[in-house]
This record gives sequence, C-alpha cells and structure tokens, in this order.
Amino acid sequence: MPESKPGPAPEQPPKVWETGEGLDGGRVPGTRRLYLAGALALAVLAATVTAISILDRSGDDSSQGPQNTSAAEPIVPEVNPTVPTTEPSGKSGLSSPEPEPTDAASDASKGSGSPEAQQHGSEPRPEPSKPASSSKPPAKAPSTSRKSVQAVNYPDRYWHFSDGAGRLDRVSSRSSAETRRESTFTLVSGLADSDCVSFSTGDGGYLRHINFRLRADRDDGSALFEKDATFCPRPSSYSGAVMLEAVNYPGRFLRHRDFQLRLDPYEYSGLYQADSAFRLVDGLG
Repeated sequence: MPESKPGPAPEQPPKVWETGEGLDGGRVPGTRRLYLAGALALAVLAATVTAISILDRSGDDSSQGPQNTSAAEPIVPEVNPTVPTTEPSGKSGLSSPEPEPTDAASDASKGSGSPEAQQHGSEPRPEPSKPASSSKPPAKAPSTSRKSVQAVNYPDRYWHFSDGAGRLDRVSSRSSAETRRESTFTLVSGLADSDCVSFSTGDGGYLRHINFRLRADRDDGSALFEKDATFCPRPSSYSGAVMLEAVNYPGRFLRHRDFQLRLDPYEYSGLYQADSAFRLVDGLG
C-alpha cells in the first residue's frame, strides 16, 4: 500500500499578546493600558538619561572654564616697603650697616594723650622706660664722629639748621661752605642716656625737640634740655638706616613732614616708615 506524504503544517494563529486581538477579532481588555504604560516608561527613561547627560556636561564646563574677575576690582600690587608689625625697640649700633628689626617692648600708644600741652610746662616723663635689653651690647658712637643725616626717601636732602630752625634741605658738594657746615654735627654720647646719642652743633649747642619740632639750641644745663637733646637709635625697615626715638617720649620718633623735622608718634604705615628712616653718613662740612 503506497505511503501517504504528510501535508503542510497548518498555519498557527498569532498569539493574543502579540496582536491584542482575541479569537473573535475583538481587542483583549487591558492591552491598551499596557501599551500606554510601556510608552510612558520609555519616555521617563529617555528624559532621565538626557538630564544626566546635560548636568555632566555643564559641570565639566564650569570646572574647566576661566575664572574672570570683575573690572571694578583690579588687582593692585603692593609697592610699599615692609612695615614692621611692632614698634621698634632695643638698641641699634650706629656702625651696623643693616640693623635687624626686633620685637617691640612698648606700644605706640605710649605717646597718646596731649603731650603738646605737657611739654610747655614741666618735664613730661621724668623716668623714661628702658628699652628691652639685648644679648649683644650696642656699638657706641665715637665722641668725635662728624655726621650728616640723610633722608632715606629723599637721598639728596639732609638735616639743615639755619638760625636754629631745622629743615630737610638739598645739600651737596656744590652748596656753600656755610650750608654744608650747618648740615654737619658731632655725634656724642646722649646727654641724658649714654646708651643713646646727642647731636652737637659745635658752638655749645645741640639739636633738641621743643614743642615737638627739632631745632638747634644752646645747652642751658637743665635736665629737661638734656632729655630733649637725647635720641635713641632704633632699627629701621630700610637697610643701613635708623629711627631716632626721643628718650623722654618713648613711642615718638623724629621724622620729616613737608620737609619740617618733627617728633611724631609711631605709625604702622609705609609713609611713616620712610619719613622716619635716616642714614648717618660722613659729614658734609
């Protein structure tokens, strides 16, 4: 009996979940909601990925971009000399070319109050405070040392005394012999303190402060005159220069202002540091 060949397999109907239609051609309940839920999930996922990508890119740009400063806030370099944060104190040998600043033993407020009114009367400080002691004794100036006093920030100007009044004037080798002589002094041990100095004018007079102005006067032999004519060299922030502190007004230093020589309280400013720094050079006259 001849074998019968199998016929083609009957076509399988599509699954319900593939078409969303039932056997009768109607839509299976709930499939629309499944489509919507899937589409919403895909949309949320795409939005999340996009947001993360944008945040990462903006973070990189902000960390690598240049930092701009406002045009209203320019960067100004500091040009002032180093200003000591404490008032100079202790002894300074006049032969030392580069005195080193030391810590202060007193504050500039010692010169506060109304010393102008005090100086018109009796001595303001009969017992001046002693500066901090140093492990190395200072080198004392020789009694016959002829010196001229040069301003650090005006190197062509020197202390010059005419008719007793002191100014910071231009003096050079071309100046008259009288001008050079009036700008030269003999440096001696301090009249009121041998550790400090006095400036002799050579005719029985000395440089002294009176009403906080520096002038040349004859020695009247009083204790007040001796103290007014005694100044203690202190370290300066400028190489080879000193500051000169009044022995009877601790905290006040000689300085020039408008080319007048005066005794002013210590200030923490670059201008004061420059105006109160002087170099003791070989005598001009």
